[in-house]
Amino acid sequence: MSNTPNYQNQLLQERFALKVTARLSQSTDTLPHDITERLRVARLQALDRLKAVQTRTASSLALSGGAATMTMGQDEPGLWSRIASVLPLLALVAGLISITMIQNDNRANELAEIDAALLTDDLPPAAYTDPGFLQFLKSSREQAPPIRQ
Repeated sequence: MSNTPNYQNQLLQERFALKVTARLSQSTDTLPHDITERLRVARLQALDRLKAVQTRTASSLALSGGAATMTMGQDEPGLWSRIASVLPLLALVAGLISITMIQNDNRANELAEIDAALLTDDLPPAAYTDPGFLQFLKSSREQAPPIRQ
């Protein structure tokens, strides 16, 4: 990990900061008291801001089994994270609704084909409900020669 560009960049920045602070510390002896106090207050404010940035960048890391979750320091999720968490649910509901609609259309088409076949057939619809019709179908299958393909 010590050879990554980010790590090297961070080391260079820290070295530069140490050199700058050393130079500034050498020159503070000749400055008036009011300026040194303003510099001290500014340094404290800068350190407070640095601590706030460092705590915000990686506030918590939760390990669970083989997965890790990192939060970025927000106590309450923002608008975009709420939208991003609701989008999969909306996609699932839309998919289920579209599947139901397609299945209903297919079922209606199948029933319409069956109704059309019954109505355009040579036999009247009442013949299908006759108890002797089933016996007629069985006997006609037994007497018919096998179909060769």
